[in-house]
Amino acid sequence: MSTTGVRPEAPSLLYSEVEEELRASVRALLGDRSRWPEVLRRMESDQPYDSDLWRRLGTELGCAALPIPEAAGGAGASWRETAVVLEELGRTVAPTPFLGSAVLTTAAALSCDAGSVLAELASGRATGTVAVALSTPPDAPFPATVRGDDQTVTGTVTSVADADPASLLLVPALDSDGPALYLVRSADVTVARVLALDLTRPLADLTFAASPATRLASGAGAEQAVRAALTAGAGLLASEQLGLAERCLELTVDYLKTRYQFGRPVGSFQALKHRLADLWATITQSRALARYAAACLAEDHPDTAIAGCLAQAHCSATAVRAAEECVQMHGGIGFTWEHPAHLYLKRAKSSALAFGTPDRHRMALAKLVDLPGP
Repeated sequence: MSTTGVRPEAPSLLYSEVEEELRASVRALLGDRSRWPEVLRRMESDQPYDSDLWRRLGTELGCAALPIPEAAGGAGASWRETAVVLEELGRTVAPTPFLGSAVLTTAAALSCDAGSVLAELASGRATGTVAVALSTPPDAPFPATVRGDDQTVTGTVTSVADADPASLLLVPALDSDGPALYLVRSADVTVARVLALDLTRPLADLTFAASPATRLASGAGAEQAVRAALTAGAGLLASEQLGLAERCLELTVDYLKTRYQFGRPVGSFQALKHRLADLWATITQSRALARYAAACLAEDHPDTAIAGCLAQAHCSATAVRAAEECVQMHGGIGFTWEHPAHLYLKRAKSSALAFGTPDRHRMALAKLVDLPGP
């Protein structure tokens, strides 16, 4: 127990034995079910999400229930374990609704103590998402594009991630009492896919036309639930970006060992070695920031908001840089559709806009630490 006025001890950044075992299980599943040729084929179809992979990941491995308390049918783990899963998903850019369902929806439901929603998510009976634009930062004003009246909601929300496979939606709306959070079933919503840069994480516009709804929270409770979802999304997205960057570095190093020019491995050229070494150092820093953000979320640490801003400001740029280096150092083949490099670049670019841009997080960080502007 901490003494008044004394900051709690910083959380550990080390991976536990349980987390490493979870990583091994998830990596084995993704290695079997989400190889990049399969991901590419799915991107050319009208069904970008792998529903069977999601079922096995979320239900059979129990990853969808990790941060949900045992009393609600969950695993009783924490956001640290969820972050490990996101690292592995980032390595394969697997097309699953894990971010929208296991992170955003779960965080919002935990915040407003929506036990029935948590039970559905934990059992695998439902997949969810929060009806906010993917680009919404945690410190944004409460969304005002949907109106509620205790029993229905009406309005439109654009660019929502993981809405297509969702069977339930948590919808921020304004009603007669102010901010509110409603539960809406997907059968009562019009979902229209929109063209997105990252085909592995489709976006959709949602239209509510007097859609039947159940109010889960109102007033400050609703605002807190939406903020909790966006804070968890931003903080844990850094772990996905970390996994993506690590995989891009691995792919690039492996290629440079086998690609010969002038009778020598391209990887032996000093200029390329320096670029890779710099990238490795940046990824190492990103790992510390992503782990700190996940640990703060897991422990409800006072530094959670600061850790999330730091992680997003740094990890977004790291993922983009790693993906760009992957494309460039693969030469001509790195620019082709048949090579997975473009999947990583598109995911990195789109993720850099999710939950706020790096610049937006730097501005938020400056306010959090009382750093005066110019």
